[in-house]
Amino acid sequence: MNKITLYHGSDKIISEPKINLGKKYNDYGQGLYCTRHLELAKEWAVDEGRDGFVNIYELDIKGLKVLDLNSEDYSILHWLTVLLEHRVLNVNAPVAIEGMEYLKRHYHISLDDYDVVLGYRADDSYFSFARAFISNSISIAQLEKAMYLGNLGTQYFIKSKNAFSKLNFIEALPVDSTEFFSKKNQRDTKARADYEKITNAMDRDGVYILDLIRKEK
Repeated sequence: MNKITLYHGSDKIISEPKINLGKKYNDYGQGLYCTRHLELAKEWAVDEGRDGFVNIYELDIKGLKVLDLNSEDYSILHWLTVLLEHRVLNVNAPVAIEGMEYLKRHYHISLDDYDVVLGYRADDSYFSFARAFISNSISIAQLEKAMYLGNLGTQYFIKSKNAFSKLNFIEALPVDSTEFFSKKNQRDTKARADYEKITNAMDRDGVYILDLIRKEK
């Protein structure tokens, strides 16, 4: 099937999404971020004391150039590098600074020629996992395990004019914050608790960012 249903959680109805939608420093830049999971979109739509909407779209992916960062062609380090090149991460430690430069040299992927990007969603807690890896606090294996916590799934990033031209708005569903903000918090709390279990001990056999830097030299 060439047509897929996508959900976007927001504080408003977006019947005509624009290519410059959202913040410049989102995971993969400006565009429309969606999921194929309705319940997740409902959680992302609300905030404490604020209701929201799930905007439902149909995307015809035929003829679109899609980059799937979760495919076997790429590793968690490719995803992390894309993230670091678009989101703002202020670091001072020399290992973190060198680590970021190392990743950009070896795992950079240009998104310029792609219409749609698939990859992990990095909300605040998950972005902290990425920061921990760059700071040499967790290994690659621990980072990979951490990214599966919370079952956030894969987000679809619609980024090109071509992709937006093939995106059709279906409807918008109202979302009650009373129910779904609580679920959102529960998911985040569990992910953080599980992360602590994964990282409460050093991964003695694991590969850390400092190992990669040293191997290069």
